[in-house]
Amino acid sequence: MISLKNTTYKGTLLLASLIFMAMFSSCSEVNNNTTDKQKNMAPIEYKNPETLFDPTPFAFAHSTSISGNGKYVFISGQSGGEDLHHHLSADFRKQVQFALKNLETVLKEHDLKADDVLKITVLIVDHDQEKLKIWTEEMHKVWKNNKFPASTLIPVPKLALDDMMIEVDAVAFKPL
Repeated sequence: MISLKNTTYKGTLLLASLIFMAMFSSCSEVNNNTTDKQKNMAPIEYKNPETLFDPTPFAFAHSTSISGNGKYVFISGQSGGEDLHHHLSADFRKQVQFALKNLETVLKEHDLKADDVLKITVLIVDHDQEKLKIWTEEMHKVWKNNKFPASTLIPVPKLALDDMMIEVDAVAFKPL
């Protein structure tokens, strides 16, 4: 009986060792594949156009991108702030126009245009039908071909700065 139990124990130990070795070798293959994929990816690129205010004190970049088979660009929320001092007009339409202009400025830094935007998110303070009408009219001026990006409009009670009425972020893509 003792020898049978000993043989069973040795068999179980051998089987466990084989399973462990198989798992270990497949894990190292996965790591090699991951490493190869990482070698084929470019590092993340951060862009802050010189004609826009410096966002680094506020813990964000105007945009980030990474290249693989194409280039994705993730654009932080652009307000309707004008110039390097980020002046905010009291007029909603003016803020919409500058938010879209600022978005186009960031896109241009990546050699992209509005037509390269895949997804846009719009935050509007105290949203109503009149603000939606203004937003829509201004979007048509930028996307003249009517090939609009996917979009989400989120009504909000307040944004980062007291006088901000709109913020627009986007994801763009350019095939390589």
